[in-house]
Amino acid sequence: MNSLEQVPILDVDRISVFYGQFQAVKEVTFDVKPGEIFGLLGPNGAGKTSTLSAIEGLIKPATGKISVAGYDNVSQSLYARANMGVQLQATSFQPELTIADILRLFAGIYGVRLSKEEVQQKLEEIKLEDAAEKKFGQLSGGQQQRVSLLISTIHNPVLVLLDEPTTGLDPQSRRQLWERIEAIREQGHGVLLTTHSMEEAEAVCDRIAIIDHGRIIAIDTPDRLIELHRNDPEVISASRKGKITLEDVFIGLTGRAVRS
Repeated sequence: MNSLEQVPILDVDRISVFYGQFQAVKEVTFDVKPGEIFGLLGPNGAGKTSTLSAIEGLIKPATGKISVAGYDNVSQSLYARANMGVQLQATSFQPELTIADILRLFAGIYGVRLSKEEVQQKLEEIKLEDAAEKKFGQLSGGQQQRVSLLISTIHNPVLVLLDEPTTGLDPQSRRQLWERIEAIREQGHGVLLTTHSMEEAEAVCDRIAIIDHGRIIAIDTPDRLIELHRNDPEVISASRKGKITLEDVFIGLTGRAVRS
């Protein structure tokens, strides 16, 4: 059976999120299947962060349900979080700790025991085999992101949430992180990725949802989204290269105005 036909690892069903009287998320629905990289795209203030916060269990939706690996993330929150790994855009690990110390510390939090040999093996997986005794603050931005992604998956979660993981990275570091993310998918995990890079979304995502003003306004594969909207007047007018791209579709659907 194709992985995209399997039972979802993440199921977001008509959730709404309010901050006082303001509704940030409006009956959002989507799912992430095993072995799928799913992109959640939107302008600033579109509702991405609020949706992610609800999935992580940091805020409770006013309506709707979210399940992770079949566990309700409100009534069975401990089980849902145990099946989830999260990498934020900015890392906040103690800069004076060595990489080996950080790995063992967070592995212990998740109840995972790592021997010295296992620590070394995991560092080899992310091409940092010589960095065990380096302090986190001594690593480059790309190296720090690789360590952060390793820690978010150290307990082998079925769902991995990545919030703009390649922001600020050079092309080589970005490609290395893409390869790592794709390796996670190949292991059968589900990945939910937010990004402002249309190149990144088109390169690594199997499906994409575009959210704007709190609502999902389009959801499909990158190629299919381009094909469906290539003749839309707003998309055509957004095109600067003659060939319709995912960025053209995104601008055409969400508008040209800069969001604060």
